[in-house]
Amino acid sequence: MGPTEHRASRVALRELPEPPRDCPEAPVPLADETVSARRDAVLAAMARRGLDALVVYADLEHGGNFEYLVGFLPRFEEALLVLHADGSTHLVLGNENLNKADKARIAAEPVHAPHFSLPNQPMEAARPFRDILSQTGVAGRRVGVAGWKLFTSRVEDNARLFDVPAYIYQALVDLCGEGRVVSATELFIGRDGVRRTCNANEVAHYEFGAALASDCVLDAMDALAPGVSEMEVADRLVRRGQPQSVVTICAFGPRFVKANMYPTAKRLEVGESVSLTVGYRGGLSSRAGYAVRTAEELPEGRGDYVEALAAPYFSALVSWLEGVRVGMTGGELWRLVEDALPRARFGWTLCPGHLTAEEEWLCSPVYEGSTEPLESGMLFQTDVIPSLPGYAGVSAESTCALADARLRDELASRYPELWERVARRRAYVEGQLGIDLSPDVLPLCGTLAYLRPYLLSRSALAVVRP
Repeated sequence: MGPTEHRASRVALRELPEPPRDCPEAPVPLADETVSARRDAVLAAMARRGLDALVVYADLEHGGNFEYLVGFLPRFEEALLVLHADGSTHLVLGNENLNKADKARIAAEPVHAPHFSLPNQPMEAARPFRDILSQTGVAGRRVGVAGWKLFTSRVEDNARLFDVPAYIYQALVDLCGEGRVVSATELFIGRDGVRRTCNANEVAHYEFGAALASDCVLDAMDALAPGVSEMEVADRLVRRGQPQSVVTICAFGPRFVKANMYPTAKRLEVGESVSLTVGYRGGLSSRAGYAVRTAEELPEGRGDYVEALAAPYFSALVSWLEGVRVGMTGGELWRLVEDALPRARFGWTLCPGHLTAEEEWLCSPVYEGSTEPLESGMLFQTDVIPSLPGYAGVSAESTCALADARLRDELASRYPELWERVARRRAYVEGQLGIDLSPDVLPLCGTLAYLRPYLLSRSALAVVRP
């Protein structure tokens, strides 16, 4: 028996109560002190990199770095935040966001750029875009440009790769000179990026989205029954008018039929595969398995689904949760997963765990050979995606935070209700599922490590044998 089989043999299916549904009524607001600390951290990072100014690009899909300081995403349009080393700030906004400049979390002078507006809206600018941008004072300065993508190519100069529209980049080059415009997204999400860790207020703020996604997925799992439609179950996944951080998934059987990515009127049949995913700002929850009650209802030739795939996957998730700790490297965590769930056999290719925030995938310190330290305040998705030919997928992805003793004490003191929820969640994971969590691991939702491989059975849960 190899190490993978040995670990998987520790996994059993047991009848247990469901985890708590415990999303708070509303998110904890981000305090003014937190936003001020964010701005100071960005300015300090600019100084370390010798930047005179930072230009942060945003649109609705790629606005997390902009929102980190400004507090809102630009609806409909593009936008730029221009932050100078002396703290002076400009917001370059289109027709429908210009009136939001005085609502920003940091004081900023508005600059109207009709070029950012929707097609055929009034775009009669009195000057070309380069001249509009010159109003922000960037001309002749050494400027960093932050989009959203962290380029980590080993064969290109990543400082010369830019993920902003060409007309914006060209205007900056015209104003500053090509050699004085550099890529700066790493300032936010690179190895020492300011967004990679959260303070106590930010952890409390993001818990709402993580817990909401978890409650929604648990409700959707419980709504599964023969004959129910994808859209009926999907109604359980989206609620409270909150924006989702990913495309919501509720799919029965083969996915992406005729390129469709959204729930349909298709009705669930026993034996089909099921995929459920919803993400909000602060966390995502995902579950995948088969719509069966017992192994006998699995498709022909797949009766060993638990033994072949679900149990090894759950064992790897247990290794992740029992091994992760503040101070280890991302490479060490990667190795824990590789040892428990070898890629050569189980076909996973992405980072086994990544950071989350407004974006579902912020960045990840977890990759082969990574020397990046795992730090207190990191918010993690337990995202491991195995693939075994012929079998449907398996998933129990949810959200947790890493917190050292100092951060844990501050959370307990400042946010006692959150701390009570964390304690109840830890008690469930340890007492019911049998997983020995590190003290550094704070479940930000009730379904951390909750796996029901037979999705029509609420009682067949994966647990660790005592």
